[in-house]
Amino acid sequence: MISILVVDDEQGMRDFLKIMLKKSGYHVHTANNADMALALIQDRAFDLVISDIRMPDISGLDFLGTIKETNPDLPVIMITAFASPDDAVIAMKNGAFDYISKPFNIEEIKSVVESATSRKNKSAPSSPNMDSFPGIIGQSREMLKIYDIIRRIAPTPASVLINGESGTGKELVAQAIHASSKVSSNPFIPITCSAIPDELMESELFGHVKGSFTGAICDKQGLFSQANTGTAFLDEIGELTPLIQTKLLRVLQEREIKPVGGTKIQQINVRIIAATNRVLEEEILAGRFREDLFYRLAVVPIRVPPLRERKGDVPLLVHHFLQKYSKRLGKEVQEISSYAMQVLMNYDFPGNVRELENIIERGVAMESSNIILPESLSLSAGSRQGKPEEHPASPIFQAASGEEELFDIGLEKVVDNLEKKLILFALEKTGNSKIKAADLLQISFRSLRYKTKKYGID
Repeated sequence: MISILVVDDEQGMRDFLKIMLKKSGYHVHTANNADMALALIQDRAFDLVISDIRMPDISGLDFLGTIKETNPDLPVIMITAFASPDDAVIAMKNGAFDYISKPFNIEEIKSVVESATSRKNKSAPSSPNMDSFPGIIGQSREMLKIYDIIRRIAPTPASVLINGESGTGKELVAQAIHASSKVSSNPFIPITCSAIPDELMESELFGHVKGSFTGAICDKQGLFSQANTGTAFLDEIGELTPLIQTKLLRVLQEREIKPVGGTKIQQINVRIIAATNRVLEEEILAGRFREDLFYRLAVVPIRVPPLRERKGDVPLLVHHFLQKYSKRLGKEVQEISSYAMQVLMNYDFPGNVRELENIIERGVAMESSNIILPESLSLSAGSRQGKPEEHPASPIFQAASGEEELFDIGLEKVVDNLEKKLILFALEKTGNSKIKAADLLQISFRSLRYKTKKYGID
């Protein structure tokens, strides 16, 4: 049975922790001051010490220092009713396993205790093993399946369709496929379909000849020519217009292209990897995506799971980003408190791995100590807390909705008014950046451009 020593000068707190921990299956001793606690530690072995910081005679911080001198591997959790960032920093620097402010709920303290007694102050999670690929962090069952698929299909020229929510790392999977292929030394050329205006997309993909349209002052190679003998990565493939979809289908079937304004057919040898955050089967049913193109692209389909479905990878990702941004920002932040880690483990990550990376980068930049504390984490208020399939409206919709006299002006006008109001609100929040506003509204850049023209928004 795991043995825990609780040290606190308040009888009520000692009793509370003793009862709670005993119910959880731990063997618990208590002490009302540091001297008594040190005598108990000399007399018997403990797996964990939970100590108050503010105590008479010897303070909790001095008590911690004494423990670490004689028992450096004994984990100590510090608790206090007088939360102080300075105390937290000193405690963590002096070797405390974690720092918790009163009042705390039972589940929070149980989680930290479980983490401390199971890890016994082990070092940070190890780096991904040889099962993974450069840039891809994760050892969950879901990611191991993806690694296996990459190994199997990388040596072949088969087309691949990668599906997953924004921020899950679809381009990293595409890069891993190319890097493991027989043409890894040849070009890998990515393009984001939603970022290119419709009228320029054909030229971007297939190239053009001089004089083929206004502004075409010289010949230009398109994506497929640049990626010849290598890999072309088409991100957000669901944004392509029907015309471009038809031309892309011909590339897949005939392995040939014709530049805009050109007369000569060019043979190409390029592997195509596409990615989307849309459900293309639904787009097919709605008439927005060609079924024959879908099957040509999805010879090998790969689904990248959202981070909420592989929470076991969060610690690995956190320590990877800690090392990355500590080095980049010139900081010495190499650790994260277990309490802060639990906050992340309970978070839903609507922005997936990209959001976690931003959280850690911001935490490293803001942290004044050498360890990330819960106070340094800035999480989105719009996190999905329900089941994975639940997708409640973004807070932007709540902020801009207001009240409308539906029955006076009719449903269509209400929808138009609300849509215009939301777009204006999003543009204001993002400093008139259409790309950021489209992301905030969860629509494509192309859709936003169409709607701003429709409503006369400059």
